[in-house]
Amino acid sequence: MADLMKHITDKTNGLSYALHGDYYYPDLTVPEEPKPIGKYGLMRKAYLEAHRPGLFNRLLLTGKLYEHLAEVDEQANEQLEQMIPKMALAEGVTEELKARDPIRWVGLMNNLKACAEESILSDLIYD
Repeated sequence: MADLMKHITDKTNGLSYALHGDYYYPDLTVPEEPKPIGKYGLMRKAYLEAHRPGLFNRLLLTGKLYEHLAEVDEQANEQLEQMIPKMALAEGVTEELKARDPIRWVGLMNNLKACAEESILSDLIYD
């Protein structure tokens, strides 16, 4: 019976606890990060830590933080890859312009990327 009391589970929060000496400590483990988190995932993490600490802690304690960050990073990169060509086509930024005036083409593409990133930041990262 003493062995059964070394580990208990709190039904209200779903966490398990282990007896160490006279105190019960939560059995918390940080899962291995399956793949590196990119720029947008790191930005999302910083935002959650600073502005949404409750959500950040809940994701961390349930072991879903890195999964969430990886998903946000993947979505952001996919959206960026889809948006930039569509915006370039709409603005007339073509390969012909690239060959004729490469400096102007680079400037226009940088502006398009900045606009696309701004949209992604407001929709995915800071939501």
